[in-house]
Amino acid sequence: MEEEKKHQIALTFLPHVGGSRAKVLIAYCGSAEAVFKEKKSNFIKIPGIGELVVDSIFKKDSLKNSLVKADKEIIFIEKNKITPISFLDDAFPKRLKHCQDSPIMLYYKGIADLNTAKVLSIVGTRKATDYGKKICEEFVQELAAYNVLIVSGLAYGIDAYAHKAALANNLETVGVFAHGLDRIYPAIHKNIADKMILQGGLLTEFPSETIPNRENFPSRNRIVAGMADAVLVIESAKGGGSLITADLATTYNRDVFAVPGRINDTFSEGCNFLIRNNKAALAQSAKDILYVMGWEEKLTKKNPKQAKLFAELSKEETMLVNILKEKSLAIDDICFITQMTMSKTSALLLQLEFSGVIKSLPGKRYAMN
Repeated sequence: MEEEKKHQIALTFLPHVGGSRAKVLIAYCGSAEAVFKEKKSNFIKIPGIGELVVDSIFKKDSLKNSLVKADKEIIFIEKNKITPISFLDDAFPKRLKHCQDSPIMLYYKGIADLNTAKVLSIVGTRKATDYGKKICEEFVQELAAYNVLIVSGLAYGIDAYAHKAALANNLETVGVFAHGLDRIYPAIHKNIADKMILQGGLLTEFPSETIPNRENFPSRNRIVAGMADAVLVIESAKGGGSLITADLATTYNRDVFAVPGRINDTFSEGCNFLIRNNKAALAQSAKDILYVMGWEEKLTKKNPKQAKLFAELSKEETMLVNILKEKSLAIDDICFITQMTMSKTSALLLQLEFSGVIKSLPGKRYAMN
């Protein structure tokens, strides 16, 4: 394995560094390998690092131990045919890369393209009711014709049913773990996980020998939220972990959908809360998601209309035009620049396209017409 990749892995083992600081270190030093050769006096000058972090990095044998752990991890991933994906790699989920707190390294085993055109994360209670299971299966079945990548956490309840439904309907599905890829948790889901490797994949930011500690799950949830275009919540108690994922999705400018339930059902309280407080759009079927996200099959276009005069454009349309004047961009990059949700950006781009102002290109890219 190349030296730079080894040092990127080693960075994740440095104490008190984390994804955000690691990115800063790489940016200032020029590469991960250069970080390990930099002088302590220069580290202190780097904004956002601080003396306490620098002292922990240069604590006796800290750098050396991180490299030793990286060598051990490389042996594990090569033996088990796991792919380490750095945030600098093209294969890293582009949607997640735009999140400020994204990890610098992911470990992946599977075949699904993590940058596929449509990605939906489905989350919910671990104590799914018959209603929740039925709704989950129906939603995924409706999405089957649209090649949507289904992401979840392979936990008990809605997570597992989302993965199972995707497998049953020939959709690719990715499970995000709160531990290393040397184990499956819960172990009862090993059979599902084995199938997912061949029809999707397994993904984590945690190296091998990391156990599923409680504090790892919020970190896992940010990846579930950040790597998707939208998050769907199917059944959740008012204090459920799914609401954390929904909140994270909102901070990342992702669209959030929730399935409503009866007002006296414990595991519908969370969904009803999200809808009532305008934190999620109501979803009664997958068609609601397809419509809002602009994922429905487009009708054959008629002859293009004469382009609008720029003076007739709305403020938001003008902003998009000004961005695309410079160069063509993927919709993910446009969302990141404008800080608008995927559904809103898609609707504005579609309107501009129908008006003849811009044109769509392969790979969900857009350019001036």
